[in-house]
Amino acid sequence: MAGGASMGGDDDGITGINVTPFVDIALVLLIIFMVTAKYITSQSIPVDLPEAASASDTQQVSVANVSISATGQFFVDLEAVDDAGLRARMQQRLAQNPEVRAIINADRTTQHGRVTQAIDIIRLAGVTKFAIQTTQPAEEPQGAQR
Repeated sequence: MAGGASMGGDDDGITGINVTPFVDIALVLLIIFMVTAKYITSQSIPVDLPEAASASDTQQVSVANVSISATGQFFVDLEAVDDAGLRARMQQRLAQNPEVRAIINADRTTQHGRVTQAIDIIRLAGVTKFAIQTTQPAEEPQGAQR
């Protein structure tokens, strides 16, 4: 009989499925997710962070991003605020979630007193968990002197 169809009782099912295309698509989606995840979750103004050897990525579920520009301007989640506005926003975030953490992103040229003032305002608002965002320094060749 033409066409390769058999008339007998040949009930062979699918004996194998090629999963290579599925794995390829899954890996591409994973790479896209990894590349874009940092940009999606990070909502702070761009500042030139100081370096610290113990720096790490701080990703918590409930985070309030507090940025301090080089001029000393406060920002909470990309919105410019004054001192009273910073305290009000922190109190609002604390009311929404008692486990909120403040991540302070201060430009390296920001005066130390302004960073201390931000920490004080955040604590007065009732938020006791906070961190100061830094970046890891570039690798130095061995034997390099500072």
